Amino acid sequence: MPSASPPPDWVLARRRQVGEQIRALRLDANLTQETVSLTAGIDRPSVVRIEQGQQSPTLDTLIRLAEAIGVPLRDLVG
Repeated sequence: MPSASPPPDWVLARRRQVGEQIRALRLDANLTQETVSLTAGIDRPSVVRIEQGQQSPTLDTLIRLAEAIGVPLRDLVG
C-alpha cells in the first residue's frame, strides 16, 4: 500500500489556524491544557500538538474539546 503524501501547505496553515482558535477559546474560558485534557478524556500532549497545529484532530476529538471548553463545535473551526 502506498504511503500517503504530506498535506499541502494550505492545509497545514489551516490546521495551525484551528489550533490557534482552540487555544484562544481555551484561554478565554480560563482553562488549562491539563483541565481540558482531563475533561475531554484525551492526553495533554495531544492537546498541545493540536493547539500547535502539529496534530490533526479527529471529529470525535474536536467534539470532546468543544464540550470540555464549553463552546459550540463550530467555534473551534470557524
